[in-house]
Parts: sequence; structure tokens; C-alpha cells
Amino acid sequence: MSAPAQISQDELEELREAFAKIDVDSHGHIGTDELNDLFKAANLPLPGYRVREIIQDLTKTGDLHDGKVTFDEFANVVHGLKSIEVAKTFKKAINKKEGIYAVAGTSEQSSSGTQHSYSEEEKVAFVNWVNKALEKDPDCKHVLPMDPTSNDLFTAVGDGIVLCKMINQSVPDTIDERTINKKKLTPFTIQENLNLALNSASAIGCHVVNIGAEDLKEGRQHLVLGLLWQVIKIGLFADIEISRNEALIALLRDGESLEDLMKLSPEELLLRWANYHLEEAGCSKINNFSSDIKDSKAYYNILNQVAPKGDEEGIPLIAIDISGIREKEDIKRAECMLEQADRLGCRQFVTATDVVRGNPKLNLAYIANLFNKYPALKKPENQDIDWSSIEGETREERTFRNWMNSLGVNPRVNHLYVDIDDALVIFQLYEKINVPVDWDRVNKPPYSKLGSNMKKLENCNYAVELGKNEAKFSLVGIAGQDLNEGNRKLTQALLWQLMRRYTLNILEELGDGQKVNDDTIITWVNDTLTQAGKGTISGFKDGSIATSMPVLDLIDAIQPGSIRYDLIKVEDLTEEEKLNNAKYAISMARKIGARVYALPEDLVEVKPKMVMTVFACLMARGMKRV
Repeated sequence: MSAPAQISQDELEELREAFAKIDVDSHGHIGTDELNDLFKAANLPLPGYRVREIIQDLTKTGDLHDGKVTFDEFANVVHGLKSIEVAKTFKKAINKKEGIYAVAGTSEQSSSGTQHSYSEEEKVAFVNWVNKALEKDPDCKHVLPMDPTSNDLFTAVGDGIVLCKMINQSVPDTIDERTINKKKLTPFTIQENLNLALNSASAIGCHVVNIGAEDLKEGRQHLVLGLLWQVIKIGLFADIEISRNEALIALLRDGESLEDLMKLSPEELLLRWANYHLEEAGCSKINNFSSDIKDSKAYYNILNQVAPKGDEEGIPLIAIDISGIREKEDIKRAECMLEQADRLGCRQFVTATDVVRGNPKLNLAYIANLFNKYPALKKPENQDIDWSSIEGETREERTFRNWMNSLGVNPRVNHLYVDIDDALVIFQLYEKINVPVDWDRVNKPPYSKLGSNMKKLENCNYAVELGKNEAKFSLVGIAGQDLNEGNRKLTQALLWQLMRRYTLNILEELGDGQKVNDDTIITWVNDTLTQAGKGTISGFKDGSIATSMPVLDLIDAIQPGSIRYDLIKVEDLTEEEKLNNAKYAISMARKIGARVYALPEDLVEVKPKMVMTVFACLMARGMKRV
């Protein structure tokens, strides 16, 4: 969605980050009671009376729906305030906010002179997490352990090794270890590592559009922390999904269908999980991981519920001492609670101060880590559940989802079909491929309870209309209802055409507007291979692609000497050897600067659509040569 005219892209990104801190369940909207906290999170504190006036204005103009404020509405409010309170207080607010550090400068890809800020608490939390995660990795001994009270982190990420390792911690095997430069590093090999880290982060769904290798090399604090949080969060949330953890079905409520539960985001599932254990303990439920946990009492009761009771073979009893819950001071009570969390090995991400202040990001990370170690849920055995309906996402679905998220769509897509059933994400993707969207025709959340699905369906109808009339996509037999109801085959047909057009647009921009199609890509690939004295391909279904040799040869043709042929098997390959070659090829493509989203299995199985994207991304990289 377009930013208001006087808000720069950098400022818009900071506003999005602030909004995400308050909108922890990723609904795309917040309550008016959270608006004051939102202004504070954005380093734009306003007096209470001024916030109330803003709410009244939003109500009068009809921009407030069911007491909810969307990001667009918040951005417009900030736009309106910029010349008044914000212009006077912005820099003062950043410098005065406790725990917030102001830094000058911006991303290499953005305008200079903007002031950015970062949270000292988040830096400390992330440093401790990285230290723990990589403490036994010999490749990181040159920078670990880092001192959380210093700026070690911003130096440590500069050679790319730590970032590559953390990406593999979050999504194992994303990066082939053989492709990480680890010894006798030079400016060139460091650049390769940073390319590998950034392109791999993008491939797992991180939004890295405004981050470049130079930003990481120079340790730009707000960008480093922003990227690292995305990587950590993806890892923390990986198993908070029903197809990967069927015990989550224990959280199903009376009158609720399995489909309803499967629609919940990881944040919503964590809140449901916390309340499940609080109810089991006979305690009051919480509504968030910020203001509702500041007194630590909910945490105490959750720890007591999930701690091993000694009734399972091989798992010893860990008794939680809850006497500290009677401490009169919040900070002392929080410290006592964290001492008990430490007994479970779960004292990560938060300090007592973070709990008392209700830092939403760090408390979310704390509870996610606790869930991952001690879910304390049992898969229901006697419920009438159709277990066959619990399907994990396919590789193609995961690729589409990661691609969309890497472009920074809002809200983030956790479940491919559920999260695009109102087409808002589709509209944002249209704008990414230069198809204009009339936002006045778009129904925006929050939707009223009555007629909400009709509003979503109207959006989906408009999305199909845009695809047919403006994008000139082939959408025969696809209607808005198919998107709204999550028809897998037909939804993927639209998503593929969006992804394909996005990729081709990049090539056309590099080629001064010359039209590009599959034949253009194949011709370029074969010309490049021939000039390097290597074999060619007949097309994207060529059987030799299963060995990954055409991809590896093309990479070596684009950047001569980059492929170590001694690390790969060339002839008479087993399936395992084909996969090893493919892992090496995908990582090497990313290492030389190609933003590849496809997975190694796509090469081994010669999936023509994904194979096309690999060659197209390599063509884009090849065309950038000076």
C-alpha cells in the first residue's frame, strides 16, 4: 500500500516495525486502547488528550471500524502530525526514550540523514541467544562469545559467518556449509558470505529489501537487529504449527472446528497455549504478552503447569518454587520467576526489567522458547478428528509464502490460503509488478462481523479482474470465490503468474525494457554456457538438470572459478548425490548474488516452473556484470 507523500520509505519501515511490536498477533490492526502504546513504540509519544482527539477524529471520518486501527490509518495519522507535534519532538523522543539508542545514517539503499534507533534490551537478548545457539560451533570461535553489554554483535556479523549459521539454526540445511567462506577471509570472500546470508534470509521469508551487504559489513545497528530478529523468530515459530505438532489440537475449544484452529497464527496459538495452561491452573486468562504479564503471575503459573512432574519415564521431576509470587515489588517478583525459568533452561530473551516493562517482542520470544521446550500437551485420542485433513504445506506453497513475505507484504503470510482470502496481499503483489490498484475499491480490515465474508469476496473478485484486465494473466476458470475459499490449484495458478511476472520484470529492467520470455532465458543460458565451453540445455525440463550440472556450470560461467568441482559428483549419481549437488548449486547461486527462492528438490525433480526461476535469477545476476 502506498505511503503518504511526506513519509519516506525509511520512516515507513520504522512505523511498520513499531506497529508490529504492538500488533503481536499479526492481525493487521490494533485496538484504540493500544494507540498510545503504538505512538510510544514509534518514538512519537503524545499526551493522552491528543491521542483521544485522534481517536475522535478517526471515528468522525469513518476510518475507525469496530474500534480498530489499521497500519494505513496509523501512517496517515503520522503524516498529518508530522508538521505539528512530531516535527518538534521526534529527535528528542528518540534520545529520551529509555533503552533506545539513536544512530545516524541509513541503509546504503536509502536516503541519507535519517535518524534511526535500536533497542538495547533487544540487542542484549539477541546476543545471548546467538551465544547459546552457536557456542559449540568451531567456525564462530573468532567472534564468540560476544559481550552483550558491548557492540560486539555489530562487528561479529560483518563477515557473514554468524548470520549464515543462525539461518541454518532457524531453518536447517538452508545453506550448504560447503559454500560458506570460513578461512583467510578477504573483502571479496566476505562479500560472498554476506550475499549468501542475505539471499538465504530472503529465501526463508525474511524481508530484506532495504538491507545490503555494506549495511551488515558496517554493522548498521537497526538493520542488523531487524534482520536477526526475523531469522530468530522464524526459527522459534517453526514448530508452532498443527501439521508439525499435532498435540496443538489439545487447544481446540468447544464448538470450534479443526479448520478454525488451523487458521490461527503462531502468535495466536501461543496465546491460546498460555491460556490453556492458565485455565488448567484455575487462573485468569491473559490477552497479550505485554501489559498482562507485567506482574509475572501468569508466567509463574505457566511455568508450574509445564514443568516435568516426574510421571514420564526418563524425564526427571523439576519442581517450581512459586513462593516468589508473593513478592510485593514487580521487579523482584519477575527476578524470582526467571530464576525458576532458569531451572527449566528457559531463561532466554527477557530480563526482569523486560517483563515488568512488558516488552512485547522479547516476551513473545520468551514464551515461544518455553513452548518449544515444554509444550506439556498431549495429542487427543478420543476426539472425532479427521487426521488426514492435517496436511503440511508443499514445497511449492512454502516457496510462494516465503517469496511473498520477503517482499514485506502486510500482514505476514503464515498460512498460504487463509491469509490471502481477502486478497489484500494479492493487491500488494500487483503493485510489486507495476499493476495499479484502485485502493478506494478495496475493503480493508477490520471487517464487521456481519457481511465480513462478502467484503472479502468482493476483494477477491477485484483481484481476479485486475489479473485478467490489467496484468493480462491467463486466469481461465478462476473466480474470486476460488481465492476466497482457498482453492489450492487455482490460487497457486495466480500466485505462480505473479511470481513469474515479478521475476521477468527484473530481467526487463536490466535489459532496458526488452521483453523477456522463457525462450529468451533459455537462449541467454545456452549462449553463456557455450561461451564458457560448457554443455547446453534443451529447456526447463531437460533431464540433465536433475544432476544440477547445468546450474553449476552456469554459475561458474558467470563467475569463473567459483565452483569447486572437487566437491560434487558428476557421473552415475545416486539420489542422495543428486540432492547434495542441488544443495550446493542453490547455495552457490545465492552466494554469487542471485536471489533464488527455489529449493534443492526442485532441481532434482526437475520442476520446470521453479527451474525457470533459478535460471532467470542467474540471468539477472549475469546481466549485472560490469
